[in-house]
Amino acid sequence: MITLGIILLILGMLIDIGILTTLGIILLVVGVILFILGSVGRAVGGRPHYW
Repeated sequence: MITLGIILLILGMLIDIGILTTLGIILLVVGVILFILGSVGRAVGGRPHYW
């Protein structure tokens, strides 16, 4: 999810499409939050890690 967010963010900036940039930021933030929750041992969706 983090990788997809970075790709969409870069594509949105290069092609100058606002919705791609917005989706990239949202996916990046959600991915980082899930990564942090999983790395501190908190179960995310019933799993100890989200991937």
